[in-house]
Amino acid sequence: MQDETPSYHHAVIARALKEIDAAGPGLTLEALSARMGMSPAHFQRVFSQWVGVSPKKYQQYLTLDHARRLLERRFTTLDAALATGLSGGGRLHDLFLTWEAMTPGEYARGGAGLTIRWGWFSSPFGPAIVMGTDRGICGMGFAEDMGEDAAFEDLRRRWPEAAFTEDPAALAPWVQAAFGARSGDAPVPLHMIGAPFQIKVWEALLRIPSGHVTTYSEIAGAVGHPKAVRAVGTAVGRNPISFLIPCHRALRKSGGPHGHLGGYHWGLPVKRAILAWEAARADAEDRQGAQS
Repeated sequence: MQDETPSYHHAVIARALKEIDAAGPGLTLEALSARMGMSPAHFQRVFSQWVGVSPKKYQQYLTLDHARRLLERRFTTLDAALATGLSGGGRLHDLFLTWEAMTPGEYARGGAGLTIRWGWFSSPFGPAIVMGTDRGICGMGFAEDMGEDAAFEDLRRRWPEAAFTEDPAALAPWVQAAFGARSGDAPVPLHMIGAPFQIKVWEALLRIPSGHVTTYSEIAGAVGHPKAVRAVGTAVGRNPISFLIPCHRALRKSGGPHGHLGGYHWGLPVKRAILAWEAARADAEDRQGAQS
């Protein structure tokens, strides 16, 4: 009997997203499900449950041109996001988050006095390192691009004076709610540990609804520094709680070396996968709403 736990499904979806991205549109459902060790019907059901669309339909969301289409069709200003995003009902797959920020003085101490628990978890986007204090998740990163050792060290060195202890069981309820994204779950608490300007930027990111995107310049205006686009980009890149504080939803207004995607601290393949996953689910919900 196959394992049917969320962790198993997350690992299957992570592998499938990677296979689809690498293989291109010629990959059939039968071939993909065989690589996953599942029957075509079972795999399609699991995939559609987590992604919202069929594997074949998902392929179109992974094109490099998808970022441009998101800017055209699902761009939101931060003012509009405040009115219709997480503070309203939000979509069913939007997380209900609570957050608090560390004081500037606490941040200046480099995490001294904090105990940070950590663990590795399966996610739809590959292995995820998650860290948390007693007040909530303070770090989340992905190892698909940089490897597990580098991802762990990347987060650990942000709070050099903290005490770190491996304790995935303590974090598991928060992580399961985060990646399950089910309406009715208890709010996922976040503990934002950063400089005051960084925290203002991260709070602006939290106003972007799932399935939508904005630009670095929009964020700069929202935090009261419209000319500080470069500083905003740095703060976005230093966001320690990826996916939950959605830095992946910040795009370039114009194309660069990677089109409109811009950069992503945990690797552009991960950013593309998250954006495609969210857009696919948002479009599926829009279709369901139109039919009801």
